[in-house]
Amino acid sequence: MRFLLALVGLAALIVVALVSLGMLQIGTKAGSLPTISVNGGKAPEVTANMATVELGTTEKQVEVPTVGTTTKTIEVPTLKVTKPTDADGNTVTTR
Repeated sequence: MRFLLALVGLAALIVVALVSLGMLQIGTKAGSLPTISVNGGKAPEVTANMATVELGTTEKQVEVPTVGTTTKTIEVPTLKVTKPTDADGNTVTTR
């Protein structure tokens, strides 16, 4: 197996040397890809139940450091995620 690999490598080196010295010329012609046409068919139908996400704000009292500590009411972001349900009304889970 090694002998065969060495023989192929030696042949490649000889071809490269002959081309670089101008003793071997390899002529090529421009090729083209075959033309094909696709007719018919139908894309698959996909349905997906997605979760709904609600983003909002709610008022919370948090301590805000100043010279002293005081409690201020500020708006903080909220996030509510409702998981999708199947036809029976059960929550869809992934495993």
